[in-house]
Amino acid sequence: MPEATVILDALAIQRAITRIAHEIAERNERSTEVALVGIPVGGDHLAARLAKILASIWNHAVPVGILDTAMHRDDLDHRVAPTVHPTDIPFDVNGKTIVLVDDVLFSGRTTRAAMDALNDFGRPKKIQLAVLVDRGHRELPIKADFIGKNVPTSLDEKISLQLTEAGATKDEVILKKK
Repeated sequence: MPEATVILDALAIQRAITRIAHEIAERNERSTEVALVGIPVGGDHLAARLAKILASIWNHAVPVGILDTAMHRDDLDHRVAPTVHPTDIPFDVNGKTIVLVDDVLFSGRTTRAAMDALNDFGRPKKIQLAVLVDRGHRELPIKADFIGKNVPTSLDEKISLQLTEAGATKDEVILKKK
């Protein structure tokens, strides 16, 4: 069985999300132009949590959407069959600052696919990227605007996010050797 280490427990995840929300609020003066778009699996739940915190900071609801990237990936020919999740963007992205939310930033390919998929819905004024964990190993020139925790990893390690919204018994981020 692979060795596993908890790198963020529930309290650390909540602190990181709260800090990211405050950073988003500080960087975006026009709060009514900001919308969050979560990337499944993980980023969608994080986006919902961020929206609640931002609503309390800004005193208004923050639009939240979910964006599947499976069919926009550039490595489709390397995968057996992509897992497709529903996309739900119930607002107009045109002219908005869209904060893409993902759980782990690794190669950057999911983020690139998300930006391509987002273009199918219109032209945002700006796209920002919020991630709970940045583990390095970028293959594309992509950098997160908001990071919960930087965790340098080796290529033989994997990071997984466990959230109660997704059926886990508790919130935690786990580092495993493959």
